[in-house]
Amino acid sequence: MDPVLLHGEAEGYVKSLEKLPLKDVGSPRWFRQHEYIEKLNMQAILNASATQEEFVQELFVSFGKIPTLVHEMILIEVWKQNVFPILCQLQDFTPKGTFPLYMVIHHEATVINLLETIMFHQDCCESAEEAILDLVDYCHRKLTLLAGKSARGGTPTGDRITHTPDANQSSLQELQNQSASLEFDISLKALSVLRYITGHVESLSVSVLSRLLRTHNMPCVLVQLVQYCPWSRYTAGKVEKYTDGKWQVVAPHDQVKMTQQDGQLWIAMLNLLLKPECQGKYDYNNFNKSQLHKLQGFLTEVLIDQLPVLGELQRFLSQLALTDPAPPKKDLILEQIPEMWSNIMDANSGKWKAIAKHQVKTAFNPSESDLREQAQRLSQTYNLDLLESLIPEKPKCGSCGAEATKRCSRCQGEWYCNRECQVKNWPKHKPACELMAEATEKLQKELNISA
Repeated sequence: MDPVLLHGEAEGYVKSLEKLPLKDVGSPRWFRQHEYIEKLNMQAILNASATQEEFVQELFVSFGKIPTLVHEMILIEVWKQNVFPILCQLQDFTPKGTFPLYMVIHHEATVINLLETIMFHQDCCESAEEAILDLVDYCHRKLTLLAGKSARGGTPTGDRITHTPDANQSSLQELQNQSASLEFDISLKALSVLRYITGHVESLSVSVLSRLLRTHNMPCVLVQLVQYCPWSRYTAGKVEKYTDGKWQVVAPHDQVKMTQQDGQLWIAMLNLLLKPECQGKYDYNNFNKSQLHKLQGFLTEVLIDQLPVLGELQRFLSQLALTDPAPPKKDLILEQIPEMWSNIMDANSGKWKAIAKHQVKTAFNPSESDLREQAQRLSQTYNLDLLESLIPEKPKCGSCGAEATKRCSRCQGEWYCNRECQVKNWPKHKPACELMAEATEKLQKELNISA
């Protein structure tokens, strides 16, 4: 398969990445950087899946740009929490298209997906420097929200929104629903990133360990996730598990099989409790011991057979139940603290409404010509054949959500299960279809002229 980027192109993209202010989110400058990160993400996944030279990861390390990625992700997290809700409530905001807004919302998922791909490597954790603290805090926020929702009986979403929206539902309300659904996927990516960080604690500062074990008490957060297992649910009497990016019914004989999320969770727990760098630094007080004791009920023979190293954790917990380890020594005098979140919040506190109004005028209310230009740039950014090869799930009908086999012949961007669904969905799909088709035709003409 042809690469998305050549090495020289990727180098130029990585070198150009910069930390942008919150008010610039959605601007042409921001969208250009978004396109760079999208392409870098696709190329990184392509290299990793094909076991090729991972030059994207090497470039991020060489140019010290991983802190920029972390900043970019936290910036959108802050925007989604403080600016987006205000923007949706503005009475005079009725955009002709929500495509620019959706791309901003999806950007956070793109960045953490890229981080998940490259943070597997130890040199990436080292290259992150102080930003690793901000990344640890980010993962903690995502996982505590996920664990808290599951503990309260909330049902995780994670479903792709492919159904036809309610006729009375505005495009902005639909966008808010999409944002909530995407949050589940982001949280699972955060779990993977956390697992990679804990796998490289020997190369990280004492401040990172203190943040994981003392400030955030991450082992107890992981216990909550083991207990409530947000990626498993019962629907209509059937067990479903979230695998390969979607909810799938699990056959009875496969229900005890460990999912990727289960594996990441247990390995992170092992690292935090049993790695030599972590031992002696965690406070095994009565509360923490009682929480960790809950894990013993989950460490069955079937589970240990699938991940034998869990036998070490089982023995450790059995020993812990009979002893009272000494409290950790408070030997940390100077402790680094994360700054990205607080700096963004401090710089924009009290300005959320003003920022929302500014972005409505400058970014999120595009004209028809602007939408055409954005659609053309989108067609240049995304390689549909490549994306389909990287997405494990089969395409879903844009009308009813069933498995689809037919694609819109004009724009090639929407799928349907039958002709009836295509006709039914046409009024909704028509504007986007025309924009994409025109952009593709224009791009092809330009390519023919240049050839």
